[in-house]
Amino acid sequence: MVTLTSTVGRAAEALRERVPPLTSLPLPPGVDRRWLASRWPVKELATPPAGSGLKPVLGDEGPPVVGHMLEMMRFGPAFGLRRHELYGPVSWTKGFGRRIVALSGPEATQIALVNKDKAFSQEGWKFFIERFFERGLMLMDFGEHHLHRRIMQEAFTRDRLTGYVNEMGPALREGVATWGASERPRLYWSLKQLTLDVATRVFMGMRSGADAHRINRAFVSSVRAGTALVRVPVPGGRWSAGLHGRRVLERYFGENLPAKRAADGDDLFAALCHATTEDGDRFTDTDIVNHMIFLMMAAHDTTTITSSAMAYYLAKHPEWQERAREESLALGDDVLDIATIDKLETLDLVMKEALRLVAPVPTLTRQTVKDTEVLGHYIPEGTLVGVSPTVNHFSPECWTDPFTFDPERFAEPRREDKSHRMAWMPFGGGAHKCIGLHFGGLEVKLLMHEMLRAYRWSVPESYTARWDYVSLPVPADGLPVRLTPR
Repeated sequence: MVTLTSTVGRAAEALRERVPPLTSLPLPPGVDRRWLASRWPVKELATPPAGSGLKPVLGDEGPPVVGHMLEMMRFGPAFGLRRHELYGPVSWTKGFGRRIVALSGPEATQIALVNKDKAFSQEGWKFFIERFFERGLMLMDFGEHHLHRRIMQEAFTRDRLTGYVNEMGPALREGVATWGASERPRLYWSLKQLTLDVATRVFMGMRSGADAHRINRAFVSSVRAGTALVRVPVPGGRWSAGLHGRRVLERYFGENLPAKRAADGDDLFAALCHATTEDGDRFTDTDIVNHMIFLMMAAHDTTTITSSAMAYYLAKHPEWQERAREESLALGDDVLDIATIDKLETLDLVMKEALRLVAPVPTLTRQTVKDTEVLGHYIPEGTLVGVSPTVNHFSPECWTDPFTFDPERFAEPRREDKSHRMAWMPFGGGAHKCIGLHFGGLEVKLLMHEMLRAYRWSVPESYTARWDYVSLPVPADGLPVRLTPR
C-alpha cells in the first residue's frame, strides 16, 4: 500500500509540473469577464455591538460550496481589485470553507500590519500552512516572535550576507551557463531549479545530486499543499504530498543537525545552529529544524517568482534589457561581490517594479484575537483576515498608470513608492516584515546579472504571461522564451 501511494504521488507530482491547473486553462475573454463580474447576495459578516457606532463588514459568499476560491486562484490581483471596487477597503468573502475579511488599500493594510492594539495574530497562516511549516518565524506572534527574530537576525548580518553572496556567485554563473543547450526553454522551471540548487548550497551546504533533488521535491510539495482544495491526505493529492514532504524535510535536517552544531560552516543551517544573542539566547534543535524548513521555502520560492517576473518584463521591454545589460557588462568579468551588486542600479529599479506588478506573496494572512475595528468596520474575534499587497500595488492614489511597466517610478525624484508607507509592500510590513529581504534582493540581482552577461531573451510581441495563483504566483505556461547566447 505504501509503494502504491508513493507511486501515485510521484505520478501526480510529474503531472503537476507539466500541466497547468484547471484554474489557469485559457477561456474566451468574454467568459472571464462575465465570471469576474458575477454578483451574489450581499450580507453582513456580523452585527456590530449595540451603541458602538461601527459599521458591519459587507460581502458575499459567492457560488455554493467553493465560494470565491476558484476566482481567487484564477484572477489573482484582478479579483482583489474587483472586491475593492465593489465593497471598499474592508469586505468579506467565502473561500476554503471560511468567511475571510479582506483588507485592501494603504490605510486598511497599515492598521493590520502595524497592529498597534495587537488584535491581529499570525494564527491566520496556521489554517493554510501550519501542517507543513510548523512554527516557522512567520507563524509566531508577539513576544515569542520577537525573541526568535532577534536570534535569527544573527544569521543575516552583513558578514553572513557577504559569505552567502560569495557562495552564490559561482553557483549562479555555473547554473546559468547550462541553459545554452536549450534555445526555447520554459524559463520559470530553469530558474526554479537554479534557485533550488543555490538554496541547497547556500542554506544547507549541500551540492546538487540525487539527495538534493529529493529535498527540493519535498519543498515544492510542501509549498503547494497549503491551498489544496481537498484538505485530507488522499493519495496523489496535494495535501498528502505536502505531509510526505514535511516528513522528508524533518528527517533530513534532524539527521544533519549534529554535524552542523559541531562545525562552524558558512551556510545558513550552520549559522542558525550557532546564532546567539547578547543575552545568550539560542535555538533548540527543534527550533532549527522548523526554521530551516520555513526559510528554505520562503527563500527559493520568492526568488524564483521575482526573477521570473523580471525576466518576463525584460523580454517584453528589450530597451530595459539592453540598459541593464550595459550596466552589467561595465562591471567586468569577475563574479560580483556584495559591494559591487549595489552598483546594479537599473536592475534594482526593474526588480522593484516587478515586485510591484507580481507580488510574490499576494495575500498576508492574519486572524483576530479579539474584537476590533478597521476604518469604522466591526471585525469580531476569531475572524480570518487577508491583507492584500496586490491591491495597494495598483492603487491610482499611489501610482501613475499603475498597470504600466515603468521602473523609473522608483527613481529619484519620483519615488512613487514613498506616496504611502504601505503603497509598496512586497515584503510585508510591521514586525513581521521579511527578515530575508536583503538576502533575496542580492540573490535576484546577481542571478539577473549573470543572465544578462550570458544571453539575450525575448517573447513574441503578442505574448502575455498568465500568472497562476493556486498557491504563489507562477507563469502558468512556464514562461517560454527565445534564448540566444551573446
